[in-house]
Amino acid sequence: MSVLVVGISHNSAPVSLLERVAPDAAGVAKLLDDVMACGHVTEATAISTCNRLEVYAEVDRFHGSVEDVSGLLIDRAEETPEAMLPHLYVHYDDGAVSHLFHVAAGLDSMALGEAQILGQTREALRLGQELGSAGPALNVLFQQALRVGKRARAETGIDRVAPSLVTAALDRAMGPQPDLSDTRVVVVGAGAMAGLATATVSRLGAREITVVNRGVDRAARLASEYAARSAHLSDLEGELGRAALVITCAGASGLLVTRTMLDNARSDGRAVAVIDLALPHDVEPEVAELSGVRLVDLAELAADLHASEAGREVEDVRRIVGEEVSAFLTARRAASVTPTVVALRSMATSVVDAEMARLVGKLPHLGDAARAEVLHTLRRVADKLLHEPTVRVRELTNEAGAVSYAAALAELFALDPDAVQAVTRAEGLS
Repeated sequence: MSVLVVGISHNSAPVSLLERVAPDAAGVAKLLDDVMACGHVTEATAISTCNRLEVYAEVDRFHGSVEDVSGLLIDRAEETPEAMLPHLYVHYDDGAVSHLFHVAAGLDSMALGEAQILGQTREALRLGQELGSAGPALNVLFQQALRVGKRARAETGIDRVAPSLVTAALDRAMGPQPDLSDTRVVVVGAGAMAGLATATVSRLGAREITVVNRGVDRAARLASEYAARSAHLSDLEGELGRAALVITCAGASGLLVTRTMLDNARSDGRAVAVIDLALPHDVEPEVAELSGVRLVDLAELAADLHASEAGREVEDVRRIVGEEVSAFLTARRAASVTPTVVALRSMATSVVDAEMARLVGKLPHLGDAARAEVLHTLRRVADKLLHEPTVRVRELTNEAGAVSYAAALAELFALDPDAVQAVTRAEGLS
């Protein structure tokens, strides 16, 4: 069994295409149901953010699984395979492990090192566990990815040096280190990104913050954390009439802020900065045509942030990720050979027991002390014969290469495949 990743992100596709693929919470659950229905897939979960959708699956066959999972993403985009395939990427086995660790550490984010991706990785694991689609393999992999992400941030300053999407957007819309002390801010949405936006503008001293959401209770909970106001989505136009900065993070189906709505709300013609961090986008692109309106969206941020790296900090994180990938793959390869070694030793024990029984049948008058000594000698001989092969197979398994030494060992000793699988299940290594 091996891990497969099929994904699409800001690194591989324009925001306009990501919008068509991006699912809501219910859509992610439906996608995972469809993935689990594919042949050769035994486990699955997905990382879904404003700039990526990645399906992680434990599979027993590469080619068929790639075609099935890719097909599901192509169907979501309602594109032809020829138009969609150049924007999809695939990672398999060791490459899949490396990719997930890079993602969790923030090295694959639009804003390098940003911290939100760690929570989104944790959410992917939680969702897979909740749906029952994430089993032993993905649980172990994602738990380790979370540890890697935490280590990267604990041992480097990457999350302090690299900007968040919200910070980068504010810098783009209002200039570096904006002073919000005289600014009324409207935040649309109440999810993780909205929480980050609210926290950021609060830290920057915003004069007034209003959280607008379809679910008033969620808006009120978020607003209460920052001494902000809350409002229902039906009141959005009225709230726009008071705001000098609008940050949208809802990702709803359909536009929430249109050109007409914003034009009507700005009867005094004042300047407004609008930041759209949603996918699909919440703001009609044509609002940028209004005089005095500055619109910043994910497409613009992607162009700005793609080339922005935090120098030494990024190199330190890359080193940490490299170490963790190597350690994880070494441990996984060692674990993969354990069922075969256990099955081999079990077979040797059975042979010794059978031969001892045959000897006792031929020598019924053999005393208990003599029987014990003979049995001890037979077991020592078996252990010595198996010691070098089992030690070497563990050493060779840790060397990168295409040869499956565990499979070779099983073939040479004609081990029962069911016995190996039984040990695998007992050890939780499948």
